Amino acid sequence: MTPPPTLLAADGGTLSSIESAINGAFEPITTAVAAVIFYAVPLGGADVPIVVLWLLAAAVIFTVTFKLLQVRGVKHAVELVRGKHDDPDAPGEVSHFRALTAAVSGTVGLGNIAGVAVAVTLGGPGATLWMILAGFLGMATKFVECTLGVKYRDVHADGTVSGGPMKYLTKGLAERGLGGLGKAMAAVYAVIILFFALSGGNMFQANQTYAQVRSVTGGDDGFLGSDAAKFAFGVVVAVVIGLVIIGGMKSISAVTARLVPTMAIVYVVACLVVIAVNVEQVPGAITAIVDGAFSPEGVTGGVLGVMIIGIQRAAFSNEAGLGSAAIAHSAVKTRHPVTEGFVAMLEPFIDTVVICTATALTIVIANTATWQDQRAVVAETGELPAGGVTLTSDAFATVLPWFPYILTVAVALFALSTAITWAYYGSQAWQSLFGRSTIARQSFNVMFCMFTVVGTVLSLGAVLDFADAALFALAFVNIIGLYLLLPVVRRELRDYQAHRRERAGTATHPTSDLDA
Repeated sequence: MTPPPTLLAADGGTLSSIESAINGAFEPITTAVAAVIFYAVPLGGADVPIVVLWLLAAAVIFTVTFKLLQVRGVKHAVELVRGKHDDPDAPGEVSHFRALTAAVSGTVGLGNIAGVAVAVTLGGPGATLWMILAGFLGMATKFVECTLGVKYRDVHADGTVSGGPMKYLTKGLAERGLGGLGKAMAAVYAVIILFFALSGGNMFQANQTYAQVRSVTGGDDGFLGSDAAKFAFGVVVAVVIGLVIIGGMKSISAVTARLVPTMAIVYVVACLVVIAVNVEQVPGAITAIVDGAFSPEGVTGGVLGVMIIGIQRAAFSNEAGLGSAAIAHSAVKTRHPVTEGFVAMLEPFIDTVVICTATALTIVIANTATWQDQRAVVAETGELPAGGVTLTSDAFATVLPWFPYILTVAVALFALSTAITWAYYGSQAWQSLFGRSTIARQSFNVMFCMFTVVGTVLSLGAVLDFADAALFALAFVNIIGLYLLLPVVRRELRDYQAHRRERAGTATHPTSDLDA
């Protein structure tokens, strides 16, 4: 395909003017929305965003309500993922394993690489411990929202499924006499998810993938340095995504079932190699993480400041409380909604406790000059001077100079899988607003792929900042619904426990820790 000449101006003037015009239009909107969504209150010397407190409070409440189910239920969750309790005749589209990998692919992304690097630079090593704790608590939130996602899903005549917050807000709240409120909340939810799917879940991923690949192939002087190459790169990525998403959830899950384990293994092994080579630094790093969590130095707000940084990174990474993952989990083959709640608990564990922690440990243990310099700047000015991918890349480079190429592979895999899953989320939102016709579905797929190309050639910072802010508005909408529907989840869990006791022939005795 020959790109339009206007997009290939040698001096980049046309692209720059387009970017400036779009960013200029969005900048005041972005500033206003972000000021509301991320409104912070002073607490213990630190400015704490209300949305973070909102997400944390829900995670704590659900953890207490279900008596540490993320500990008691982890064995059963693993059994479900392994297929031990699969029912091939159950309604749905995909297995527990494929539903999990599809959802994980939507959360594991550049935030696990760049975002974590920012967290341990701003908050110091101690942010790692609070990040792990927040990921652990978020497992309970995922249990609630994904149980509801399956409970109120629609299974259509062709076997396909529509689920997630758009369904449980509408149908669940209608059961409680709040049908009007539920429809309004579901519509707001669908619009925001659709917007983020096209921008943050698509354009940003394509843009950052191109930037990372270009950086390791010679930068502006390399073969990907021209506008024509940038456009061609975007087209190739769009075609790859299009070939996957056109087949719907079954096609998406088939790809993510292979891609997610691969990318996780590649990235975590790379981190472990860095840690192994610097093994003598491990005891000191662990001490720094524990000490830094409770007696940080140079962090605004002291202990509370570093706690908020860690918790915020975890919340922004695993998306527990936003409800987005419930859309993917709803497609599972099961007759018992609560089973997918158990499986969904593993998602924050993989995303935050494993991958985010591996990133943090790698950076802390490698202890690069770049990280030390950035920590010094933060201590002096309170601001971070550069992005996080560079910090992680430098940590890898302490082992072998070519390790940044491993990071490039990881970034590409993370971004591609994220875009594929968000295409599904956006498609479900689009269909909830405009119907489930073939024309509606395929028109969204075409539009999504077009935005992939746009995201590659344009760096729309203000648009993406707006998308990030809008996405976290979902936390207020979704968690209100979770609170109102909490009795439904408790009933589903009791019914499932009774079902398992009946199958085991022990109607009066617990069959596992789930009945504790």
